[in-house]
Parts: sequence; structure tokens; C-alpha cells
Amino acid sequence: MPEPTLLAPSTAGTRFKTILWISLGLTVVFVFITSELLLITDYPMYHAYRLQVIADRHLLIPHTLAGIFALLIGPINFSSRIRQRYLRLHRILGYVYVIAVFVGSFTGIALAAGRPGLPGTSMQAAAWMVCTAAAFITARNRQIIQHRQWMARSYAVTFTFVSSRVLNLWPRYWSHLGDVLSAVGVIAFTLASLLIVDLGLNWRELTNRRN
Repeated sequence: MPEPTLLAPSTAGTRFKTILWISLGLTVVFVFITSELLLITDYPMYHAYRLQVIADRHLLIPHTLAGIFALLIGPINFSSRIRQRYLRLHRILGYVYVIAVFVGSFTGIALAAGRPGLPGTSMQAAAWMVCTAAAFITARNRQIIQHRQWMARSYAVTFTFVSSRVLNLWPRYWSHLGDVLSAVGVIAFTLASLLIVDLGLNWRELTNRRN
């Protein structure tokens, strides 16, 4: 069955994607420095959280590795050049991404079990798995355009693991948010990410008026 013909990306679209990926990359570097490195050095504000991380390491290690795999595979599989030249690699990485999402989701729920953050984590994990499953099904059905749209939504949820940590260095955010509001914050970041992606996917329809 032939795949649908897709229009070549415009120069403006290519420029936008470049800026987007650079921005996301800089965000990852910022979060890594302000969260993970400070966590390793036992930064005073993170001390209690550091002890919790050490206690949860048996679940946290596979959860973190799964999240890293998903985070790194996303940009590779969104590349049109890599997909066109190395389709088999694209498909293999796609399978790895799906596995990583489900491992990350279930270990995330297990980590949150019995804690106030369970509702937020469960909702985030559910959205992650649903979007990824939809992307997988549409790929199997060769619905390529729909597959890319669902992958964009899935990766938006993937990136909430980074974006939700951007404010961690702000003492007021870290100290006064509380467990309940933290769970609400996770849900808000997830819904906002999905909304932004859907606005982007439908931007042309929203801004162009039919004659």
C-alpha cells in the first residue's frame, strides 16, 4: 500500500523546527545543571528529595533510563532526513520508544504509589501511554500523517519530565508548592503541553480563512 505523499517542508517550517529543537535542547541542559547536578552535590534545598531518590533507586533507575531513551529518540525519529534514509532504524527506534514509554509510565506510577502525587503521576502516565499507543497503531495502519500527529503529542508528554523541572531552582516554587499543588502542577504541565501541540498542528486551519 503506497504511503501518502507529503509536501516538502517550507524554509520557514524548517527554520521553526530548528529553533524549536535548539530551545528544547537548551531547556534540557538547564534542567540537568539546576536539578540533576545539584542533586548529586547534595544542594541543601534538595537534601530531603535526595534522600528520597536514594531510597527509590531500584524503581528510579529504570524509570530514569526509560525517560532518557524516550527523550533522545524523539528528535532522531522526527528527522525527515533520517526517516527517509534509514527507515529501518526509524522503525527500530520507534519500537524502543514505545517500550521506554510503557516502562517509564508503570515505574512512575509505582514510584508515586501511596504518595500524594499519585493522581498527577497516574494522569501523566495515562496520557503518555494513550498518545504513544495511538501513534503506534496509526503507524501500523500506515496512517502516516496521523502517526506523526500522535507522536508529537506523545513527545510533548515526554518533555513534561523536563519542563516541569524548569522552576525547581526557584526556592518559592520548591518550598511552598506542597504535595497537592505539585500533583496539580504535573497535570497542568501535561494538559498545557498537549494543548500547545494541538494548536501547532492546527495552526494553519486556525489562521487561514477559507474563501
